Amino acid sequence: MNRPDTPSPDTADLIARRRRVLGGAQLFYDTPVHLVRGEGVHVWDADGTRFLDCYNNVPHVGHCHPHVVEAISRQAATLNTHTRYLHEGVVRYGERLTATLGKDLSAMIMVCTGSEANDIALRMAEAATGGKRGIIVTDHTYHGNTTAVAALGSTNPSDTSNADHVRRVPAPDTYRGADADDFTAAVVAAIADLEATEYGFAALLLCPFFANEGFPDVAHGFLNGAVAATRAAGGLFIADEVQPGFGRLGDAFWGHTHLGVVPDVVTLGKPMGNGHPVAGVVTTTEILSAFRDGFRYFNTFGGNPVSAAAANAVLDVLEDEELPGQAADTGRYARACLEELAQRHAVIGDVRGTGLFFGVELTTDPAARTPATEYTLRVVEACRQRGILLNKNGIGYATLKVRPNLQFRRAHVDQLVDTLDQVFEATPL
Repeated sequence: MNRPDTPSPDTADLIARRRRVLGGAQLFYDTPVHLVRGEGVHVWDADGTRFLDCYNNVPHVGHCHPHVVEAISRQAATLNTHTRYLHEGVVRYGERLTATLGKDLSAMIMVCTGSEANDIALRMAEAATGGKRGIIVTDHTYHGNTTAVAALGSTNPSDTSNADHVRRVPAPDTYRGADADDFTAAVVAAIADLEATEYGFAALLLCPFFANEGFPDVAHGFLNGAVAATRAAGGLFIADEVQPGFGRLGDAFWGHTHLGVVPDVVTLGKPMGNGHPVAGVVTTTEILSAFRDGFRYFNTFGGNPVSAAAANAVLDVLEDEELPGQAADTGRYARACLEELAQRHAVIGDVRGTGLFFGVELTTDPAARTPATEYTLRVVEACRQRGILLNKNGIGYATLKVRPNLQFRRAHVDQLVDTLDQVFEATPL
């Protein structure tokens, strides 16, 4: 199947209307996809074309999963208010979620977005460290859209944010060589640098799967030294689990467990509610108490009964359908298939990933390992034309990023790999 590169008149009109009302288009693909329906791992556009969704992690347990839809509908028809009234749903969710994280990470705040969650995590670090505000992140990171967290980003920094309190360490790149001792040394140097300023050092904030950095295959224990140095300096380790969490990695329910470290604060977002805006921050009772004492905080919509119903339903499906185990199996199969594909296409420089977060880095020169940035964009577009939705990220933006929902199975891997094979054959460097 090859989709046209010219949008239909109706889609073109919708793009123009969107630009007028919402500003810049901010849409994927040269020819934006006009989606109207989703089910399982598939979505359909306005012309009735079906796409295999290999990218969108928001519908974590499947597009329009009936159990989640029913839970949201039932609760919306019964009651929806905010968390200054007692309701069992949010309490039950908090108990269930924290049970997956270990005994010390036993307290949480519910919010609506991952950006909010990371914003609160920064304030928790400030409260827990006696007012220090210095933050360490990688130099290829993204943690959200509020003014505070946008200032952290190196890939899309806020022009209006003061980032003097931010230090960025080199992101690990296992394709070209990444050493845990070097990463630790960079964190130690950044801590010392911050401690010499008025800000001091408050926290190390990382995605424990380094998702936006291109999900390098760092070894179990890679972060041990950096986290030990963080705690020795009195700072907190904040794990942004918006992308790797909730069983996506298969072998572990959380990205930090996959790497063998325990955070002080965990931030959560998109996958929590399968598309319903649910997010949260989990921490220790001591850190939460310091935050409550230091900041007057309340979130009207965070943890409302409908959101709690959605989040509880997602946990139900993960458990009942044993989706993390399926993610592990599918991920192993996907890597094996991609490694075989790499034997036929020299443009594939590296195959990496875990569970249902995997992909390949493309290179114009296997010896020099030069990122094939422009070529990767063409591959993404060619896959879209053939009914496959995926995208790219990582250092050099040359890594094809495959991050489907957890209903993705071996047959879907076969379709993806067959399509990539066709695209590589038909798309010269």
